[in-house]
Amino acid sequence: MHETDKEAGLLQALRGVTTASLTTVLLKKGLRTVWMRGASALSPGQPRVAGRAFTLRFVPAREDLANPAAWSSPTSTRAAIEAMPSGVIVVTDAMGITDAGILGDILCARMKQRGVTALITDGVVRDGAGVRETGLPVWCNGLAASPAVASLSFVGWQEPVGCGGVAVFPGDMIVADGDGAVVIPAALVDEVTAEAVELETFEAWVLAEVTRGVALPGLYPASAETLARYAAYRREQGL
Repeated sequence: MHETDKEAGLLQALRGVTTASLTTVLLKKGLRTVWMRGASALSPGQPRVAGRAFTLRFVPAREDLANPAAWSSPTSTRAAIEAMPSGVIVVTDAMGITDAGILGDILCARMKQRGVTALITDGVVRDGAGVRETGLPVWCNGLAASPAVASLSFVGWQEPVGCGGVAVFPGDMIVADGDGAVVIPAALVDEVTAEAVELETFEAWVLAEVTRGVALPGLYPASAETLARYAAYRREQGL
């Protein structure tokens, strides 16, 4: 997946937009289920990331399939990692299972080498200290010592998945920050990005107004008078 100038511009813009703003914009478009439950930043201070979704899918473990031999299967997390293009965000459906780590430090190190932007999962990872040392930003549901095959079977990549109760399709846009991870449907990325950037600008102005003592009624949500004052501010700032 090569970034075009347009794609690079979208990614840069989204790195400056909070997931809170994105959920507001998406809510106004009728999309309520976009924030992935159970996916929190593994390390404090992880930078906001944006990228196209590359999906992984696990199902409940079945004893004839979920064993160490599966690690060498053509359908394995190892094979999936070698198919990951640079810049993607890996979104992993682990069904919220928290007693087996889907990936550890070695696999995360390889993902980092391949230029993967981040890992998002509603499951957990293992080798926590080692994963942090790889520098790969991870959003997950915690840590567990056990390997994935203790409770999960890996079954495929680049297909629709459910992560934290959210449907994610390959190529959707993912943004993650300290508040969690949000999906933007691929068909809506352009308009959502533009509206979210404008919302960020407006809310920064509103916060400045609140800081100087302006009362909320008529300010947020904005009345016609407030919108006129905001329009004047934009003209003054050349926005």
